[in-house]
Amino acid sequence: MFRKSSLLLLIIALATPFLLAAAGDGAWITKVPGKNRQRQNPFDHQSNAIAAGGKLFRQNCASCHGDEGTGRDNHPNLHSDRIRNATPGELEWLLNNGSLKNGMPSWSRLPEQQRWQIVSFLKELAAGN
Repeated sequence: MFRKSSLLLLIIALATPFLLAAAGDGAWITKVPGKNRQRQNPFDHQSNAIAAGGKLFRQNCASCHGDEGTGRDNHPNLHSDRIRNATPGELEWLLNNGSLKNGMPSWSRLPEQQRWQIVSFLKELAAGN
């Protein structure tokens, strides 16, 4: 019996990093409706919106994603290709709807303008600016 439980613990220990990576695998993106996917950020490349989005990010997102957006625990790094390649509409949809399965809350309580400002900040962050 000791051997089976030890083997099970070893398997769990080895699988944990893969399970955590799968939690942030980006499967949420397949759920974004086409009309949302195509939405454009009305504040795209506006320095005031990027600055406001950075402030909102630090207030609402940094506790999980880190002050620099590099991720914490099983929360994804926001400098990733997934964020870089996501459309603004996909990111705003995620902020609005969340992905509870992956531990991402809905930020629908934030006004739409603020969600778009966060998207502006995220796109700058992912671009390395």
